[in-house]
Amino acid sequence: MDGPGKARGYKILAGNSNRPLAEEVAKMLGAELCKVTCTRFADGEVFVRIDENIRGADVFVVQSTNPPAENMMELLLLIDAARRASAARVTAVVPYFGYARQDRKDQPRVAIGAKLVANIIEKAGADRVLSIDLHAHQLQGFFDVPVDHLYAAPVFTSYFRKKELHDLCVVAPDVGSAKMARGFAKRLDATFAIIDKRRPKANVAEVMNVVGDVEGRDCLIPDDMIDTAGTVSEAARALKNLGARDIYVCATHALFSGPAVERLSNAPITEVVVTDTINLSPERRFPSLRILSVGDLLSKAIRFTHSDLSVSVLFE
Repeated sequence: MDGPGKARGYKILAGNSNRPLAEEVAKMLGAELCKVTCTRFADGEVFVRIDENIRGADVFVVQSTNPPAENMMELLLLIDAARRASAARVTAVVPYFGYARQDRKDQPRVAIGAKLVANIIEKAGADRVLSIDLHAHQLQGFFDVPVDHLYAAPVFTSYFRKKELHDLCVVAPDVGSAKMARGFAKRLDATFAIIDKRRPKANVAEVMNVVGDVEGRDCLIPDDMIDTAGTVSEAARALKNLGARDIYVCATHALFSGPAVERLSNAPITEVVVTDTINLSPERRFPSLRILSVGDLLSKAIRFTHSDLSVSVLFE
């Protein structure tokens, strides 16, 4: 279509998990979404049919796998349908890769959900996978097909540079986020701090210590996802108690489960900045929320992948 050296065209397919993002990606590529029927039987069973000829095409299936579980089934069925319709290559474009937190056996008798999902996506017929900010980088090794792991950091850093924040300090919400937070600090010419956090049980966060100087500074707390918002809301309060000025939070994936919206609205946070990897319903939006698009990032990645070009330039 528009790739040098490529005789075959490409087709963009999408399920129901994030149609607005898929439509934006297609528009940026100068294409239209492939016609697909994606409905339910009376009992709720997912039914998928591709309503265009895709024989010999380079197919990209855009579908996040956040709950409900039907989103995962739509992705798998779309991949399988594309494979059976004689697509030349099928790429699973998964902006948010669900089940990524279940990446190891850290308790007795638990499933390693991330590995299982990787196996299923491959078995369905995906030739490669493209995702943004996987919860753990080692997930790339769970696949035996190529994985292009993109980062939303350039989208965030471009946004925050324009805000001209005062004496910025980037604060890692926990030890696991330290490497990512250091990357943000380097890109934004900011200082760095880290929060020493104890988590008594799942989805319950308790802040213990802030290591670093935040007094009188604007603070940015970056993370890969916000689920129930316990971590960032407690972190924001701890920073405010230590004399921080305006507090900003950014996260790639806005899951916003349970009390998240209430917690973020009540916390001393000036702005919560997320991307549109997950399609947020109106009731999960609030005044201090700002949503940035990853449509440009994904459209470039699809164009480069189709043209057999490196996607490394997108990391800058």
